[in-house]
Amino acid sequence: MSDLRVEIVDAVATITLDRPDALNALTVALKEELLAALTAVTADDSVRAVVLTGAGRAFCAGQDLRERLEPDAEPLETEIRLRYNPLIRAMRGLPKPIVGAINGIAAGAGAALAFACDIRIAAESASFVLAFGRVGLIPDSGATWLLPRLVGGAKALELALMNDPLSAADAERFGLVARVVPGEALAAEAHALAIRLAAGAPRALALTKRALDLGWAADLDEQLETEAVLQGEAGATADHAEGIAAFLERRPPRFTGE
Repeated sequence: MSDLRVEIVDAVATITLDRPDALNALTVALKEELLAALTAVTADDSVRAVVLTGAGRAFCAGQDLRERLEPDAEPLETEIRLRYNPLIRAMRGLPKPIVGAINGIAAGAGAALAFACDIRIAAESASFVLAFGRVGLIPDSGATWLLPRLVGGAKALELALMNDPLSAADAERFGLVARVVPGEALAAEAHALAIRLAAGAPRALALTKRALDLGWAADLDEQLETEAVLQGEAGATADHAEGIAAFLERRPPRFTGE
């Protein structure tokens, strides 16, 4: 039985971690299913935006610690390289926007999955906690790279060293989430946002994601050149021509991804 659900509606793929009794903790099987789902939506031209969420009362509680006690469990370093790092690379490299619908606690590697989304919307009951220090580990799955860039170095250090939870309201205050909504409204709000993203020009959205990621490691001159190169790519698309025509004709554009 699968621990992951994928539903495609209105050009939006909703990927749901589906181990609610285990707070959607990550097993080898679930990590492999999630990577396969991300690979599939990347290749599916009918999908233009993605929502990642969890079933039940948690987004994702991180690594399933019981699995780590099994005699055939991979060494941590191997598990990170084989399964966690490819997930984060797939999410950050996905040429389609990912909306994280954070429905409950996002802990450990589950918090890192949330950080790797492009836009996060949180339920009022959601919270984020790195938690690695509670079991004598360091943050991984890209958390040490993503979190300082999202909330700043000082707050990232506090969260990583103290392992205290960050409420949804505080996450919004620090810029970690775009908005906080009542729990019962989360799915609809996330889907509506994803539909808006799906209506955009796919190539321009992909290039925008790439430009923003590259900008984190570039100086101003390097980023200006990157913008020029990527804008050249965007400007050569049929969607750019359609955007201009729609503007002049005072109608909504009909982007095709070409």
